[in-house]
Amino acid sequence: MLTGLAENLALGLTTALSLSNLYYCFLGVLLGTFVGVLPGIGSLVALSLLLPITFHLPATSAIVMLAGVYYGSTYGGSTASILLNLPGTPSTAVTCLDGYPMSKQGRAGVALLMTTVASFFGATVGILIMTLFSPAIVGMALKFGPAEYFAMMVLGLVAASSVASGAPAKGVGMVVLGIMLGLIGSDLETGAERYTFGFTGLYDGLPLVAVAMGLFGVSEVIYSVRVVKPGQVDRKAITFRSMIPTRDDLRRSVAPLFRGAGIGSFFGALPGTGGVIAAFMSYAVEKKVSKEPERFGKGAIEGIMAPESANNAADQTAFIPTLTLGIPGNVVMALMIGALTIHGIVPGPQLMVKEPELFWGVLMSFWIGNLLLLVLNIPLIGLWIRILAVPYHLLYPAILMFVAIGVYSVNNSPFDVMMVMILGGAGYAMRLLDMQPAPLILGFVLGPLMEENFRRSMIIARGDFLHFFQRPISGTLMAITALLLIYVIWTQFRARPVAARRQA
Repeated sequence: MLTGLAENLALGLTTALSLSNLYYCFLGVLLGTFVGVLPGIGSLVALSLLLPITFHLPATSAIVMLAGVYYGSTYGGSTASILLNLPGTPSTAVTCLDGYPMSKQGRAGVALLMTTVASFFGATVGILIMTLFSPAIVGMALKFGPAEYFAMMVLGLVAASSVASGAPAKGVGMVVLGIMLGLIGSDLETGAERYTFGFTGLYDGLPLVAVAMGLFGVSEVIYSVRVVKPGQVDRKAITFRSMIPTRDDLRRSVAPLFRGAGIGSFFGALPGTGGVIAAFMSYAVEKKVSKEPERFGKGAIEGIMAPESANNAADQTAFIPTLTLGIPGNVVMALMIGALTIHGIVPGPQLMVKEPELFWGVLMSFWIGNLLLLVLNIPLIGLWIRILAVPYHLLYPAILMFVAIGVYSVNNSPFDVMMVMILGGAGYAMRLLDMQPAPLILGFVLGPLMEENFRRSMIIARGDFLHFFQRPISGTLMAITALLLIYVIWTQFRARPVAARRQA
């Protein structure tokens, strides 16, 4: 077993160290950090913008680059959180709670350095867990049939809509809407048109790039225009000497690093959760176990170490269900699955067998990418501070221009550009109505896969719906889904009297 693992790691290292993959790994982490630093533009927006570029790359290089953007943006997001109290990405929002007070105390340099260390440590733990447990998960997943895949996708969508979203009813509604949008186009079995309304541009379904760019890229830019303001940062106050932590900082940081990495690794591997929940959960745990909880929110070093370690560990372990089961760990992973599918590669248990260079090459690129981020982030802090001073009204027209060029370049279709504009307006309306589009993307990507596996299961079972509950694995997954729904409904009914009392 150890010999086989060593051979796979050697294959992955050879693939990751090729000049082209090294270049795209470097480009991905650099762009990811840049995007993470900018308030209001997260990894989802960046991946949506860069997705068309990767269509012209080899599959391994494309995923290496997109993965670099993903975990690189989490590194960069902490910079804006600490210096401006504006989270660059959702998962770094909790870093504002203690990072910004440290900045106001003149300790911004220490906070920036320690978040970089925490990010690297969390990512390292996440990569180790992925390396050790992915082969075992694949061995188990090879026993999966259509019924098991359908049940696991249902569980993932219910978890994403009910746990990760603030309002479960809205989350479930967005998932259903996403599934409906995913069914637009020609039927896979019969070739019949569905919901095309006579538009030839919809015969092949809604393009993933247009949906992602519209709902996340354009809507986020529109929303950020009136929210994001240029910040004033004292560049001279942050020097290399100011980054040196005290002994007390180092002593207080060790345990939160390990706890955060453990929590992040667990939640990252669960479909539908991700770095946001992991970061807030680790912060809550640190506050609970601390002997001085009153320090939190006033510049406690533990308040930035644990969440940063957690969200970076979650970013890495989110690839476990994505690559081994074909189930996206979060919304960004849904885009990753879309990118793989466009390159003709089906993520799942067979990926490690059929595409070992891609699987292990991408895995080893995580090590290289995180080392590059560790080397890049500290010397380039001055550059990121200068970028934070650029007024947002100069940035967003360029972003919208690249959106239009990017989506047009995929199919050379003006219809796709029009769809991005329509979906961008719809995404902005969702934001105003507090309806998160993230579950919609999960439903959009998984909808056709669910339909395909549901049909296969019904053919095998000759139309008997109890087939899903009679098989041990699928029955267990469906039972967990039912329990999760019951728990969410119960908590909603329990919360109503409390809310009523508060209003009174």
